[in-house]
Amino acid sequence: MNWQAAAPEIFLACSGLVILLLGVSLRQDRSKLCTWLTLGAFGVAGWLVVGTSPATAYEGLYVADGFAGFAKLLILAGGALSMILALDYNAQQRIARFEFPVLVLFSTVGMMTMASAANLMTLYIGLELQSLAIYVLAAFARDDIRSSEAGLKYFVLSALASGLLLYGISLAYGFAGTMQIGQLATAMTDPANLPAGVAVAVAFVIAGLAFKLSAVPFHMWTPDVYQGAPTPVTAFMSTAPKVAPFVVLLRVMLVGFGHVGAQWQPIIEIVSIASMILGSLAAIAQSNIKRLMAYSSIGHMGYALIGLAVGTEAGVRGVLIYLLTYIVMSAGTFACIIAMQRRGQQVDRIADLGGLARNDLPLAAVMAIFMFSMAGLPPMAGFFGKVYVFLAAVQAGFWTLAIIGVLTSVVGCFYYLRVIKVMFFDGAEAAFDRRTASVSAVAFAAGAFTLFFFAMPAPFVGAAARAARVLLG
Repeated sequence: MNWQAAAPEIFLACSGLVILLLGVSLRQDRSKLCTWLTLGAFGVAGWLVVGTSPATAYEGLYVADGFAGFAKLLILAGGALSMILALDYNAQQRIARFEFPVLVLFSTVGMMTMASAANLMTLYIGLELQSLAIYVLAAFARDDIRSSEAGLKYFVLSALASGLLLYGISLAYGFAGTMQIGQLATAMTDPANLPAGVAVAVAFVIAGLAFKLSAVPFHMWTPDVYQGAPTPVTAFMSTAPKVAPFVVLLRVMLVGFGHVGAQWQPIIEIVSIASMILGSLAAIAQSNIKRLMAYSSIGHMGYALIGLAVGTEAGVRGVLIYLLTYIVMSAGTFACIIAMQRRGQQVDRIADLGGLARNDLPLAAVMAIFMFSMAGLPPMAGFFGKVYVFLAAVQAGFWTLAIIGVLTSVVGCFYYLRVIKVMFFDGAEAAFDRRTASVSAVAFAAGAFTLFFFAMPAPFVGAAARAARVLLG
C-alpha cells in the first residue's frame, strides 16, 4: 500500500494538525504540552521508520528503503534534541508559544520527505516545506532585531537558492524527459555525447542544495543567521537540516547523475576544498561562540562532501557516519551554549566562558569533550567521522582531498583548543545561572555518546554500511 511507505510522514503531518488545533483551542499556556506531544510524535515516527518495509509508492514518486530510513532516524534525532533544548529556554526568553513545536514538526516532515524522494519534484516540495518553517523559526524572537534580521536574510537567500534548484530541475527534465531520479541515468544513455545543458542542470542542482548545507560559496547567510536566531533554532539548523540536503545530494548525484560523474565530481571537490579552507580560517578570528560554530559547520560540511566526491560505497558510509557524529556533538555543543546565561540573559562571547571550570566543572568538561571531538582528536566520535571519509578518499585515490582535510583539521584545532583554554586557564567570569534539567540532559547524554563512541561503533558503522549498500546496490 502507498500509505504504508509514507506512514511516518503521514503520522507526523496528522500529529502536527492535531497539535496545532489543540494549541489554538486551549486557553492556558500550552507550549510545553505541545512540545511534549511533538516529542512523543517523533518517538512514534521513529518506531514507524524502523518498522517500514522497503517499498516504492505513489507511482514511483516516493521510496522507502534502508538509506532513507537511516537518514530519517538522524533527522528525527536532530529535531528531538532541539525540541528538548527549547523546553526551558523559550520560557526563559519569553518566546514560549505553541507554534514553535508545530513549526519544527512540519519542517521535519519536509526533511523526511526529501530523504524518501524518488522524483525531483517530490524533492522540491519537501525542501520548501522544510524551508518555510525554518524562515519563521529563525525570526521567532520577534522582539529581537537580530532574530528578525536572521529570518529575513535566510528567507531572501534561501528563496534564491530554491530558484536555482528549480531551474536545474527544469533543465534536467528538459534534457532527460523525466523527473524520476532512478530514470535519469537511463534517459541519457551516452555520457560521452551529452549536451552542455546537462552539466548546467547538474551545477544548478548542486548550487541549490549546497546553500542548505552552507557550503562555500553559498555560505554567506550562515554566521548572521546562526548568531541572530534563538539558540534552540540554531541547534536545530545545525543538525537535522544538514542531513536532509546531504542525503538528497547523495541520491541525486550518485543514482540520477552517477553516469556523468566526471562532470560533477570536480565541482564537489572544489566546493569541499573551499568549505574546509574557509571554515577553518574564518573561524580563527571569531569572538562570538555562535559565529564560531557557524564557520565550524561550514568546515564540517566540507569534510563530509569528501565522501560524496569519492562516490563509492565506502564514501557514502563515511558521509553517513560523519553526519551521525556531527549531529550529536553539535546538539551537545549548543546545549552548553544555551547554559551560558547570566541573570536570565543569554551571553555568547567566547570570553564569557572564562574560568568555567572553576564555576561549573561538569559543564566545562563536557564542552571540552565536544571541542576535542569537533577538532577530530581521538578517541572522540568526531575522530571516527573524519577517519572514515579520509580513508574512503585515500582508497579511491583522492589524495588531495584527504591531505587538505588533514591540514585544515590541524588549523581547526587552534580555535577549538582556544575555547578549552579559556574555560580552564583564563580568569574566572561571573558564574552562569543554574542549568535547567533539559539542557543538562542533552549536554551529558551527547557528551557520553561522543566520549564512548569508540567502545560501540559497530552497530552504527554497520547500519551506515547497509544504508550505503542500498543506495548504490
